Amino acid sequence: MSDFDLDGYFARIGYGGPTGPSLATLQALHAAHPRAIPFENVDALMGVSVGLDVASLQDKIFRQGRGGYCFEHNLIFMHALDAPGFTVSGLAARVLWGQPEDAITARSHMLLRIELGGRTYIADVGFGGLTLTAPLLLQPGLEQRTPHETFRLGETGGQFRLQADIGDNWRTLYRFDMSQAYEVDYRVASHFLSTDPSSHFLSTLVAALALPDRRYALRNNRLSTHHAGGGSEQREIAAAAELADVLENQLAIVIPDRAAFEARLREKRIVET
Repeated sequence: MSDFDLDGYFARIGYGGPTGPSLATLQALHAAHPRAIPFENVDALMGVSVGLDVASLQDKIFRQGRGGYCFEHNLIFMHALDAPGFTVSGLAARVLWGQPEDAITARSHMLLRIELGGRTYIADVGFGGLTLTAPLLLQPGLEQRTPHETFRLGETGGQFRLQADIGDNWRTLYRFDMSQAYEVDYRVASHFLSTDPSSHFLSTLVAALALPDRRYALRNNRLSTHHAGGGSEQREIAAAAELADVLENQLAIVIPDRAAFEARLREKRIVET
């Protein structure tokens, strides 16, 4: 896209390496993105409209230094791959994390398909506390190590399931097929997730950051730290001011109006005080 600020993206993620469409470049960008741009749903929680057009994404993520949720992350990543010549398209997934394996959920998640060197890869820089930190080869049954967890893809009748090895148990994140999705599809799903009263993004604070040696994953007032190579700890945060400090200082999240945000945390009973 001619109006996409690729240099602005590279500056945002701290990337200064090769830009040509190669597997090494894809891997480097996929690692850099989730350690620089946090996952967060502050806008939806605050009742602020989430824009998915290029101008809105660049203003929020590049110029304001903000994070976002799956559509914002993966649309920005798609534009960043498209600009230097990667063959990339969007896909949609049904989230199964915390759901029965046979659950029928909406296509409420975005991931990417990349064609490179005669092979197909998937990429996903926007799945919260289990965001991929490397692209995966679309090869069912192959266990693939990333800088963080090991993942694999299952396939049945053209339906793929992405699974992560968590504590020696394979847990499903979501299922998807190879039908191409478009920005208009994501706008519909994003509108629901950011405005419908039944959406958990309106009542639940979700944030995450994938650093080289650890993951931070926050849900409401519980912060989990998962260390590379094993070991985790959790802490509960009782006060709105302390929670805002954690978001800003540990998860690199910019809070546009901190006083209003802290009031919303108390209103939603995410914290006690």
